[in-house]
Amino acid sequence: MSILFRKNKAIAGKSGRAKNLNLNLARIAGTEKNCRHICAAARTLPMSNKINPKRRETTAAAAAGAGATGVATNTSSSTGSSSAGNTSSANTSSSSSSSLSSAGGGDAGMSADLTSLFECPVCFDYVLPPILQCSSGHLVCVSCRSKLTCCPTCRGPLANIRNLAMEKVASNVKFPCKHSGYGCTASLVYTEKTEHEETCECRPYLCPCPGASCKWQGPLDLVMQHLMMSHKSITTLQGEDIVFLATDINLPGAVDWVMMQSCFGHHFMLVLEKQEKYDGHQQFFAIVQLIGSRKEAENFVYRLELNGNRRRLTWEAMPRSIHEGVASAIHNSDCLVFDTSIAQLFADNGNLGINVTISLV
Repeated sequence: MSILFRKNKAIAGKSGRAKNLNLNLARIAGTEKNCRHICAAARTLPMSNKINPKRRETTAAAAAGAGATGVATNTSSSTGSSSAGNTSSANTSSSSSSSLSSAGGGDAGMSADLTSLFECPVCFDYVLPPILQCSSGHLVCVSCRSKLTCCPTCRGPLANIRNLAMEKVASNVKFPCKHSGYGCTASLVYTEKTEHEETCECRPYLCPCPGASCKWQGPLDLVMQHLMMSHKSITTLQGEDIVFLATDINLPGAVDWVMMQSCFGHHFMLVLEKQEKYDGHQQFFAIVQLIGSRKEAENFVYRLELNGNRRRLTWEAMPRSIHEGVASAIHNSDCLVFDTSIAQLFADNGNLGINVTISLV
């Protein structure tokens, strides 16, 4: 029975294997059928993907448009690659156009590039006509050239060679004012540059105290701070009508007396100088200057008056801006001028009082 059982089991096993074989054959048949369908689909696929030229142009334009607006298309891998390529091309074209636009930045950018060619390698100011070069063609400004023994760029000899080409270029270039760091926005041809800079309203202010001992210079809003910190001995009086008292006017040599007057929201500096303008002839020069610009000074008028012993000496004028200083006014006698003999008529024990009145125009 056990043997029979084993035999029957073996027979049953053979039957099972036969059954499995039949199932496998059926699967193979089904697979073959599916393969025939796949092959049929594959044969028809190229025909469905054929695109006429007009449709290809339209598709490419649409892909480029989708890329430009940032819309991602997901039709197929090949179409997506085409769209990416078109988008990249569009972005590259845009970048190129932007770069060209920036490079072409107008006349201002071109002028700035040209002016850099005229920079002196020593002082970094501009080399203006007449332009001389060394034997290798390097430039240096006239003021620095007189102090040099060789070219600062190549160390070669300084030759007296005119660079006519650069001079011609310079005549067509506008140079910035040297006071551009203080706010001046003017651009000028080189023939007008020097004259403008001498009177530029943006040029730094010098210390208004008479004499050459103080070398400070800076913007207008720092002038009073400098005076209070570095010249603390100067007295300031408030009001539009004060008395400026100069003591010890009989001191020998050149002497300066300085006082500040504050009124109408502005500060004025009163200066009395005693100097020998002519040989053996000492004179006094009195003047008022505004701590401000020339335009602001036009809004005021000052009056200086000496009174005493039934005598009166008066001077009236517009105050000078500290931009102009007092040196030119004294040189031209554009101020209250009197000699020592006149001073003695108004002095009291070696002290001279001057009435100072500031008025609005």
